[in-house]
Amino acid sequence: MKFTKMHGIGNDYIYIDCFQQQVADPEEFARRASDRHFGIGSDGLILILPSQVADVRMRMFNADGSESEMCGNGIRCVAKYAYDHGLVRKTALQVETGNGVLDLQLFLGSDGLVAKVRVNMGLPILQRAAIPMTGPATETAVLVPFVVAGHTLELTCVSMGNPHAVVYVDDVAAFPVTEIGPQIETSDWFPRRTNIEFVQIVSRTEVIQRTWERGAGETLACGTGASAVTVAGVLTRKTERKILNHLRGGELELEWLDNGPVLMTGPAVEVFSGEYEPK
Repeated sequence: MKFTKMHGIGNDYIYIDCFQQQVADPEEFARRASDRHFGIGSDGLILILPSQVADVRMRMFNADGSESEMCGNGIRCVAKYAYDHGLVRKTALQVETGNGVLDLQLFLGSDGLVAKVRVNMGLPILQRAAIPMTGPATETAVLVPFVVAGHTLELTCVSMGNPHAVVYVDDVAAFPVTEIGPQIETSDWFPRRTNIEFVQIVSRTEVIQRTWERGAGETLACGTGASAVTVAGVLTRKTERKILNHLRGGELELEWLDNGPVLMTGPAVEVFSGEYEPK
């Protein structure tokens, strides 16, 4: 199986060009290939496929084999691969995802390859039933108290096509993300589990984020999570609509347009290509 390893600010995935190949069992392939000791090593697997409604289609699988609706860092790399490898030859393209068709704008570097991508992440989903989250179906969840492992936290929940719970903390570097993250992820509050963003506010226009991703654990970055953080900051009146988000793997520029979608801009990097034969 030919593959390409790519990352968006450290959020790394194995990409398979399914215009040329087929993956019979992507769930099992994701589990084996994502293993950082016995496989290629990644946060998961992304398939790049033909689409009937867009330029290309992506399917995204976490390292545990579970399929996710979307990945903000992953979709930027899908766009880079599609352009750099000749699947499309335009700098404005559409990608079909589990969260519908998204519009992307490509920015080329001096070498003629894609350096940065702006993604229209779509409208945030705020109603509990649609996130999905338990509680009154049509209500929002803004700074809702949540007690876990002796900590009383406040969750602000948003879906960007996949569920997120945003938690504000004083010192994100010192916070026990790997202890608290999995307990929120698997809480009965979230029927399909959830991703969690732990956020420290630097200023009205700047934050620091750590992410616990469902099915993957702590990752260096999460684009849908950074988008959810942008929305949560406005809902809680903690940050402005346009922010710079510092993640462990790098920075993302984000803006929640008035009554509109979230725009996310960040880099996409191809690391290497190779061939992999699962044992």
